[in-house]
Formats: sequence, C-alpha cells, structure tokens
Amino acid sequence: MIEPKPAVQQDPAQGKGKKRRFGGTERQIRSALKFYKVLAYLTGAMLLLLCAELIARYAFGQYLFAGGTNAVTGQPFGLGFADAEPQGVVGGANISIAVLIVHGWMYVVYLISNFRLWTLMRWPFMKLILLALGGVVPFLSFIVEKKFHAEVEAELAANPHAAQRY
Repeated sequence: MIEPKPAVQQDPAQGKGKKRRFGGTERQIRSALKFYKVLAYLTGAMLLLLCAELIARYAFGQYLFAGGTNAVTGQPFGLGFADAEPQGVVGGANISIAVLIVHGWMYVVYLISNFRLWTLMRWPFMKLILLALGGVVPFLSFIVEKKFHAEVEAELAANPHAAQRY
C-alpha cells in the first residue's frame, strides 16, 4: 500500500518544513467538530441557566419549582419561584436542582467532545485547557467554539494531505 506524502508547512522562523499530521480522517475530524459545536452551544446555554439559577437562589432566596402545593396557603402550585428557606413548596419538582444536574453531566460530555477534537487535531495541551474552560466561564463557550471551528476549517483547508487514510 502506498502511503500519501505528508503535508508540509513552512515555518518562516526556522526556514524548515514541518510535517502536519492529523489523528484521523477528514470525515472523523468534521464529525468531531460538529459534535463539539453542538455541545459547546448546549453547555453554554446550560451554564447561563445555571448562573441565573444561582443568582435567584443566593441573591433572592428563590428556587424554581414545577407542581406541588404551596406550603403556606395549601393551594396547588404551577410553575414559578418559591422561597428556599422556609420551604415554600411541598412536593413538585425542583427545577433549580435539575439545572445543576443537567449542566454537570452535559459538561462531562462536553469534555469528552473536547478531548476527541483535541486528539484528532493533535493540538498542544494548552488548547485542551482552553476548550475545557469554555464550559465553566459564562459566554466563553460561544467565543471559543467560533475560534476553534474557524481554526479547524483553516487547518483542514491548508493541509489536505495531512489527514490519515484508511
């Protein structure tokens, strides 16, 4: 089997050619990029919901509840904010806690997507750290996603022979 020639990038500082190799095929890289992009937006949105929930909880002492019974009046409680202390709603679903849990697990899947993209692109470790920070700093996931999406597209276009062939 004939191996394709690796793509060569010229490093202007050293004047030497540097081989650029990816850790997968172009299709695998684009798949990882799409998976990362979807999770970056979902994790960013959940992080903003989490920030709103934390502000409601610690600034105003309120939780978001769905269903249950108002603890003071005994009336059915639909959807809305209720006192955290003393508990304003008996029964029902605490949506504030659900936001915490969903964001936590979504961040784990987001980290997996980061690792997959980082591995296929064979980037330095600091890029993995930047990708991971996107899920813990509000609005950063949107900025980082745009930057890295453009970078992946540029690298794929500049190095068409760098992807592995199977």
